[in-house]
Amino acid sequence: MLSQLVLIALATLASEDLTLAATGVLIAQGSLDFSKGAAACIAGIFGGDMLIYFAGRTLGRGARRWRLLDRLIPAGAIARGAEWLNHRGLAVVFLSRFTPGLRLPTYFAAGLLPTKAPAFATYFFLASLVWTPLFLGVTGWLGHRVPVSGFGGTSLAAFGIPFAAMAGGNWLVRRALGSAWLRRLRWEFWPAWAAYLPLIPYFIYLAIRRRSLTVFTAANPGIATGGFVGESKAAILGGFAPGSAPVAEFETIPAALDPAVKVQRAQAFGERYGWPMVLKPDVGERGSGVAIVRSPGELAHYMAAARGGTIAQRFVPGLEFGIFYYRFPGEPRGHIFSITEKRFPVLTGDGASTLRELILDDRRAACLAPTYFKLTRYPLHWVPGAGESVQPVEIGSHCRGAIFLDGGRLATPELEEAVDRISRAREGFYFGRYDVRSDSEADLRAGRFTILELNGVSAEATHIYDPAVSLYQAYRVMFTQWRLAFEIGEANRKLGAEPTSWWELCAAIARRPERD
Repeated sequence: MLSQLVLIALATLASEDLTLAATGVLIAQGSLDFSKGAAACIAGIFGGDMLIYFAGRTLGRGARRWRLLDRLIPAGAIARGAEWLNHRGLAVVFLSRFTPGLRLPTYFAAGLLPTKAPAFATYFFLASLVWTPLFLGVTGWLGHRVPVSGFGGTSLAAFGIPFAAMAGGNWLVRRALGSAWLRRLRWEFWPAWAAYLPLIPYFIYLAIRRRSLTVFTAANPGIATGGFVGESKAAILGGFAPGSAPVAEFETIPAALDPAVKVQRAQAFGERYGWPMVLKPDVGERGSGVAIVRSPGELAHYMAAARGGTIAQRFVPGLEFGIFYYRFPGEPRGHIFSITEKRFPVLTGDGASTLRELILDDRRAACLAPTYFKLTRYPLHWVPGAGESVQPVEIGSHCRGAIFLDGGRLATPELEEAVDRISRAREGFYFGRYDVRSDSEADLRAGRFTILELNGVSAEATHIYDPAVSLYQAYRVMFTQWRLAFEIGEANRKLGAEPTSWWELCAAIARRPERD
């Protein structure tokens, strides 16, 4: 056991992410004790962090003898940089540890500058102490979905966990671990907290400049919290003037109703508007809880598990898009900020592979394999025929497997006029994203579409998840988006709109329902 733990620690020096992922699998399958596995990973990660730090320290001493460098970077500037880093070291270390791509340059720079080694050693240890259990917890669930019997437990660690996982053993585990690695490399698959962490300093800057942490909630005075958290989807859609917006027919089914009555109400809606129908929580985020049901049996199953109010909505066929719109109060016309083209992944059967194998064998689908395994309506052991097309998911949400592409090419004066006209008919709405469906791209360009949802200030300009959009480009869009939210909120506040208070916003966040 001791040799296994030592090899785990050493393996982190070669590939920290893959070692953590593979260790999480072994822990989840009961082949390794959590505390021992976590301790081995922490030891290896902390040792690697210190190696990076002292590499910077060693190279830094030699570099100071270079006259050219001494002229370019005066000693006074280095001293000021070291003072700043010493003063904010803990925050900088934690930010870089939890932001992919920042750790190596940050830790190396800390060693390069004359910083306090004992203090930074403490920071590195604390960061690894927090980071490692979180990562193991996130990746550990993978072991419950993929067999590891092909690895042979101890022999896996004896060879070095990440390399054994990638080079030999069970094919499903190799593909699953490989997909976990790809999710780390491709920013579009990062968890929301990791993607938004670098925005926090800019958010604070905007709040200081506007002298309010929550002025952005006034960007949409007619929507609770501006549409940031806890808003009712039905209330937002119901706020359009009658006949002013092409909203897909819907009905709210209150949570307080008897379960049998809820099923009856939803079934009556299905009989009225036809099957399939869409069911979703009245309060929800990122496609959580959205389902397309095709029969009374599926409807009853959904309602039995539903928490809170539910919306039944007519199913709208066609192509799906996201249209982000904004308008400053007093402006004669609003603007389309972003258009997202939503596509659903399609796999092609070969007559021999199961759906599970097809998902893991597809480079992009493998990145979202756990999502597809959970949400597909097809059995994972099903073998599609040769040439048969299979669409594993059908909800237009990126975190639920849809493919998002930049649809800016679809913008036309006709589309912008239609969106602006509809938006003006929704009192108190200035900033957010419409999720719509249209029969064709030509119809969308002509301004003909059906609204599925309208999202407020927490909505994203989702074209940033296009694989062709770089991380730098995505952050430029996100920074611009939040600047606009604060500016429009400030403009509305000057006209008398009251932002949601900080305490009310915190309470709304605390009441936020759990995601499925």
